[in-house]
Amino acid sequence: MNYYIIQVKSLKEDEYIQRIEKRLEFRSKSQAFIFPKRELKIKKNGKTTKQTLPLFSSYIFIQTEEVDRQLYNIMKTTPYFYRFLPNNQSIQKIEGKDLSLIQHFLRFGKTIESSRVIFDENERIIVKEGPMKGLEGLISKVDRRKKRARIQVELAQTPIIFDLSFDVIEKGGENNATNL
Repeated sequence: MNYYIIQVKSLKEDEYIQRIEKRLEFRSKSQAFIFPKRELKIKKNGKTTKQTLPLFSSYIFIQTEEVDRQLYNIMKTTPYFYRFLPNNQSIQKIEGKDLSLIQHFLRFGKTIESSRVIFDENERIIVKEGPMKGLEGLISKVDRRKKRARIQVELAQTPIIFDLSFDVIEKGGENNATNL
């Protein structure tokens, strides 16, 4: 199976998937729509709550052998559809770095939870396990107070920035810097 990326209206991703799956019930060909999410801890008024937010806001992944004319036309005419990446005239399956990145996140299920980290004596983050493992070179900012790391990736030649949560399992060093 191949993966393709489509862009839809932000905050309408789940609704688009519901609509498109209903419209495609008659097809014998199989396709799956994947919209990975992340769990973030939000502290407000002294209370910490978990919120589930999109990992790649406005982007949905399609797993199918190919995007044939019938599938393309149904997707294109479903409300909230914007485009295939890189564009509608050149629909391309995800390959190389992009495919590796998508498969990395899909290993953690539909909702990505916190990574487990430690900080070394120089206050650098070291990911022990979880979705940030292997992405350390893509971390652009760490906020120890909010327990979040900002990740910068490029997907289908489009730069994307998002935060992932982490839990500190062991403190390394004496200094408690907020940002690294």
